[in-house]
Amino acid sequence: MSFLSLKKVSHLYFTKDSYTRALADVSFSIAKGEFVSILGPSGCGKSTILSIIAGIIKQTEGKVLFEDQPITETDLRIGYMLQQDYLFPWKTIIDNVLLGPKVQGKNTKQTLNKALNILEEVGLPKLENEYPSSLSGGMRQRVALVRTLMTDPQILLLDEPFSALDYQTKLKLENLVSQLLKNYHKTAILVTHDIGEAISMSDRIIIMDANPGLISKIVEVPIELRHETPFFVRRHPKYQAIFDNIWKELNKDATE
Repeated sequence: MSFLSLKKVSHLYFTKDSYTRALADVSFSIAKGEFVSILGPSGCGKSTILSIIAGIIKQTEGKVLFEDQPITETDLRIGYMLQQDYLFPWKTIIDNVLLGPKVQGKNTKQTLNKALNILEEVGLPKLENEYPSSLSGGMRQRVALVRTLMTDPQILLLDEPFSALDYQTKLKLENLVSQLLKNYHKTAILVTHDIGEAISMSDRIIIMDANPGLISKIVEVPIELRHETPFFVRRHPKYQAIFDNIWKELNKDATE
């Protein structure tokens, strides 16, 4: 049984006079605890795939199954982290972090202690009573990550969460997120334009073509790279060959 599977998923975006085929017969499966990246050009349907998995939109054709059951729009087993942190500026850090448990009716003393522990784990101790305006972009994204983990999702969807950050902060957050997801035994899907990020964080990389969005190739990251931090993966002897292979696949139309 696959933990998450997409079976011949297609999606159309309709306008008054026409339609756009965003996805065509997309099929893949993800094992529990696996980290998979989706890589491809703008318009290839990467974010559409995440929106379908999250239940935000309904695919036009095909099936999306979570533990062999259909995904629903209210599925609390799925957490979604976006490029923007979407913290409420009028709420303190701890109130932002505890938003999910409050909605779920699980805002207990134990939940509060868990939130404080994770904030400390991501390098934000004793900041729970501060407001988002006092934090840097990288710190705000760490708060957003903690908020996502507080609902205890079994799958995390990461839609370019580091793309707006400076390179140094981006590398630090890649290391942090990678280690944290391993510690909490989470399954994750990352959408990114960054080849290096995909290689350094993933077990597998799904490469997409555009117009319509379909799977071009799936690349397995060597097992020895999966046990390294994202920072050190970029320095591994096998890194450049994988990068060149993916680059060639992404640019195959330009070279044909």
